Amino acid sequence: MSVTDISSTVPAGASDHPKSAPADRATRGPLDENEAGSIRPSVDLGSLRIDPRRGMQVRLEVDKSNNRAIAVTLEHHGSTLQLQPFAAPRSSGLWHSIRAQIQEQITAQGGTATEAEGPFGLELVAVVPVQAEGKFGKRNVRFVGIDGPRWFLRAVIGGTAATDAAAAEDVHEMIRSVVVVRGNTPLPPRDLLPLTVPENPESTEKVTV
Repeated sequence: MSVTDISSTVPAGASDHPKSAPADRATRGPLDENEAGSIRPSVDLGSLRIDPRRGMQVRLEVDKSNNRAIAVTLEHHGSTLQLQPFAAPRSSGLWHSIRAQIQEQITAQGGTATEAEGPFGLELVAVVPVQAEGKFGKRNVRFVGIDGPRWFLRAVIGGTAATDAAAAEDVHEMIRSVVVVRGNTPLPPRDLLPLTVPENPESTEKVTV
Protein backbone atom coordinates (compact mmCIF):
# COMPACT_ATOMS: atom_id res chain seq x y z
CA MET A 1 0.00 0.00 0.00
CA SER A 2 1.30 3.44 -0.94
CA VAL A 3 0.48 6.47 1.18
CA THR A 4 -1.01 8.09 -1.94
CA ASP A 5 -3.56 5.25 -1.90
CA ILE A 6 -4.85 6.52 1.45
CA SER A 7 -7.64 8.92 0.57
CA SER A 8 -7.92 12.46 1.91
CA THR A 9 -11.55 12.85 0.88
CA VAL A 10 -14.48 12.73 3.28
CA PRO A 11 -18.22 12.37 2.64
CA ALA A 12 -19.87 15.58 1.48
CA GLY A 13 -22.29 15.42 4.40
CA ALA A 14 -19.57 15.35 7.04
CA SER A 15 -19.96 17.80 9.92
CA ASP A 16 -18.05 21.08 9.92
CA HIS A 17 -15.09 21.33 12.27
CA PRO A 18 -12.81 24.21 13.27
CA LYS A 19 -9.62 24.69 11.30
CA SER A 20 -6.58 22.85 12.64
CA ALA A 21 -3.25 24.65 12.26
CA PRO A 22 -0.44 26.07 14.40
CA ALA A 23 -1.35 29.41 16.00
CA ASP A 24 1.59 31.02 14.17
CA ARG A 25 0.87 29.47 10.77
CA ALA A 26 0.16 32.83 9.10
CA THR A 27 3.62 34.12 10.04
CA ARG A 28 5.82 31.00 10.22
CA GLY A 29 4.11 28.84 7.62
CA PRO A 30 3.06 27.00 5.73
CA LEU A 31 1.95 30.26 4.15
CA ASP A 32 -0.80 31.19 1.74
CA GLU A 33 0.50 33.00 -1.35
CA ASN A 34 -1.14 36.21 -0.06
CA GLU A 35 0.85 35.91 3.17
CA ALA A 36 4.20 35.12 1.60
CA GLY A 37 5.27 38.73 1.00
CA SER A 38 8.35 39.31 -1.12
CA ILE A 39 9.17 36.67 -3.71
CA ARG A 40 11.95 34.30 -2.66
CA PRO A 41 13.69 31.61 -4.71
CA SER A 42 11.47 28.55 -4.93
CA VAL A 43 10.56 25.52 -7.00
CA ASP A 44 7.20 26.45 -8.55
CA LEU A 45 4.94 23.39 -8.79
CA GLY A 46 1.71 25.25 -9.51
CA SER A 47 -0.31 25.08 -6.29
CA LEU A 48 2.85 24.58 -4.20
CA ARG A 49 6.07 26.56 -3.97
CA ILE A 50 8.92 24.63 -2.40
CA ASP A 51 11.95 26.18 -0.73
CA PRO A 52 15.01 24.64 -2.45
CA ARG A 53 17.62 23.01 -0.22
CA ARG A 54 21.05 21.66 -1.03
CA GLY A 55 20.84 17.92 -1.61
CA MET A 56 17.03 17.84 -1.76
CA GLN A 57 15.32 15.84 -4.50
CA VAL A 58 11.80 16.72 -5.67
CA ARG A 59 9.59 14.08 -7.27
CA LEU A 60 6.07 14.44 -8.65
CA GLU A 61 3.83 11.42 -8.05
CA VAL A 62 1.67 10.84 -11.16
CA ASP A 63 -1.59 8.90 -11.54
CA LYS A 64 -0.79 6.81 -14.63
CA SER A 65 -4.48 6.37 -15.47
CA ASN A 66 -4.84 10.05 -16.38
CA ASN A 67 -1.24 11.35 -16.28
CA ARG A 68 -2.19 13.80 -13.52
CA ALA A 69 0.24 14.80 -10.79
CA ILE A 70 -1.33 13.91 -7.43
CA ALA A 71 1.45 14.59 -4.94
CA VAL A 72 4.97 15.91 -4.57
CA THR A 73 7.60 14.01 -2.58
CA LEU A 74 10.71 15.68 -1.18
CA GLU A 75 13.71 13.55 -0.23
CA HIS A 76 16.36 15.05 2.05
CA HIS A 77 19.05 13.40 4.20
CA GLY A 78 17.26 10.06 4.50
CA SER A 79 13.83 11.52 5.18
CA THR A 80 10.83 11.89 2.89
CA LEU A 81 8.02 14.43 2.88
CA GLN A 82 4.98 13.90 0.67
CA LEU A 83 2.72 16.92 0.15
CA GLN A 84 -0.80 17.16 -1.25
CA PRO A 85 -2.78 20.45 -1.40
CA PHE A 86 -6.59 20.45 -1.49
CA ALA A 87 -9.32 23.05 -1.88
CA ALA A 88 -11.12 23.71 1.40
CA PRO A 89 -13.98 25.79 2.84
CA ARG A 90 -13.23 29.34 3.88
CA SER A 91 -14.42 29.02 7.49
CA SER A 92 -14.28 25.34 8.48
CA GLY A 93 -11.49 22.76 8.55
CA LEU A 94 -11.01 19.34 6.94
CA TRP A 95 -8.29 17.75 9.06
CA HIS A 96 -10.57 16.40 11.81
CA SER A 97 -12.68 14.35 9.37
CA ILE A 98 -9.78 13.37 7.11
CA ARG A 99 -7.66 12.24 10.08
CA ALA A 100 -10.42 9.90 11.25
CA GLN A 101 -10.80 8.44 7.76
CA ILE A 102 -7.05 7.85 7.34
CA GLN A 103 -6.94 6.13 10.72
CA GLU A 104 -9.83 3.88 9.72
CA GLN A 105 -8.24 2.99 6.35
CA ILE A 106 -4.85 2.13 7.86
CA THR A 107 -6.44 -0.07 10.52
CA ALA A 108 -8.52 -1.87 7.86
CA GLN A 109 -5.30 -2.58 5.91
CA GLY A 110 -3.70 -4.21 8.96
CA GLY A 111 -1.64 -1.25 10.11
CA THR A 112 -1.83 0.95 13.19
CA ALA A 113 -2.46 4.70 13.53
CA THR A 114 -2.49 6.61 16.82
CA GLU A 115 -3.34 10.25 17.40
CA ALA A 116 -0.57 12.32 18.97
CA GLU A 117 0.04 16.01 19.60
CA GLY A 118 2.72 17.34 17.26
CA PRO A 119 4.17 20.72 16.27
CA PHE A 120 1.30 21.29 13.82
CA GLY A 121 -1.48 20.05 16.12
CA LEU A 122 -3.00 16.59 16.26
CA GLU A 123 -1.33 14.16 13.87
CA LEU A 124 -1.34 10.43 13.20
CA VAL A 125 1.68 8.30 14.09
CA ALA A 126 1.27 5.22 11.95
CA VAL A 127 2.77 1.92 10.87
CA VAL A 128 1.46 1.05 7.40
CA PRO A 129 1.83 -2.20 5.43
CA VAL A 130 3.86 -1.87 2.22
CA GLN A 131 4.88 -4.09 -0.66
CA ALA A 132 8.12 -3.62 -2.56
CA GLU A 133 9.71 -5.98 -5.08
CA GLY A 134 7.25 -8.70 -4.16
CA LYS A 135 8.05 -8.51 -0.47
CA PHE A 136 5.71 -7.35 2.29
CA GLY A 137 6.78 -5.15 5.15
CA LYS A 138 5.80 -2.21 7.30
CA ARG A 139 6.74 1.45 7.22
CA ASN A 140 6.69 4.11 9.94
CA VAL A 141 5.02 7.34 8.83
CA ARG A 142 3.44 10.44 10.35
CA PHE A 143 0.36 12.06 8.84
CA VAL A 144 0.13 15.82 9.39
CA GLY A 145 -2.78 18.04 8.32
CA ILE A 146 -2.89 21.84 8.18
CA ASP A 147 -6.02 23.85 7.44
CA GLY A 148 -5.23 27.15 5.72
CA PRO A 149 -7.38 29.87 4.13
CA ARG A 150 -9.44 28.02 1.49
CA TRP A 151 -6.89 25.19 1.32
CA PHE A 152 -5.85 22.08 3.22
CA LEU A 153 -2.30 20.69 3.14
CA ARG A 154 -1.64 17.02 3.88
CA ALA A 155 1.93 16.07 4.73
CA VAL A 156 3.22 12.52 5.15
CA ILE A 157 6.58 12.24 6.89
CA GLY A 158 8.61 9.08 6.28
CA GLY A 159 12.13 7.73 6.43
CA THR A 160 14.43 8.84 9.26
CA ALA A 161 12.20 11.77 10.29
CA ALA A 162 9.30 9.44 11.10
CA THR A 163 11.09 8.20 14.22
CA ASP A 164 14.12 10.45 14.81
CA ALA A 165 13.47 13.77 16.59
CA ALA A 166 16.49 15.60 15.18
CA ALA A 167 15.68 14.61 11.59
CA ALA A 168 12.04 15.50 12.19
CA GLU A 169 12.97 19.10 13.06
CA ASP A 170 14.50 19.52 9.61
CA VAL A 171 11.34 18.19 7.93
CA HIS A 172 9.14 20.41 10.10
CA GLU A 173 11.06 23.42 8.76
CA MET A 174 10.53 22.13 5.22
CA ILE A 175 6.78 22.10 5.87
CA ARG A 176 6.93 25.58 7.37
CA SER A 177 8.67 26.91 4.25
CA VAL A 178 5.95 25.71 1.85
CA VAL A 179 3.74 28.31 0.15
CA VAL A 180 0.29 27.18 -1.02
CA VAL A 181 -1.16 28.85 -4.12
CA ARG A 182 -4.92 28.36 -3.92
CA GLY A 183 -5.79 30.56 -6.91
CA ASN A 184 -9.19 32.05 -7.68
CA THR A 185 -10.70 29.14 -9.60
CA PRO A 186 -13.85 27.87 -7.83
CA LEU A 187 -13.28 24.29 -6.69
CA PRO A 188 -15.34 21.99 -4.47
CA PRO A 189 -13.81 21.41 -1.03
CA ARG A 190 -11.49 18.36 -0.97
CA ASP A 191 -10.58 18.65 -4.67
CA LEU A 192 -6.85 18.27 -5.25
CA LEU A 193 -5.20 21.53 -6.29
CA PRO A 194 -3.27 21.28 -9.58
CA LEU A 195 0.42 20.36 -9.43
CA THR A 196 2.65 21.08 -12.42
CA VAL A 197 6.25 20.62 -13.55
CA PRO A 198 8.01 23.99 -13.23
CA GLU A 199 8.59 25.99 -16.42
CA ASN A 200 11.89 27.39 -15.15
CA PRO A 201 14.60 25.15 -16.69
CA GLU A 202 16.80 25.54 -13.59
CA SER A 203 13.97 24.30 -11.36
CA THR A 204 13.03 21.49 -13.76
CA GLU A 205 16.44 19.90 -13.26
CA LYS A 206 15.54 19.30 -9.62
CA VAL A 207 12.21 17.63 -10.37
CA THR A 208 11.55 14.07 -11.56
CA VAL A 209 8.18 12.66 -12.59
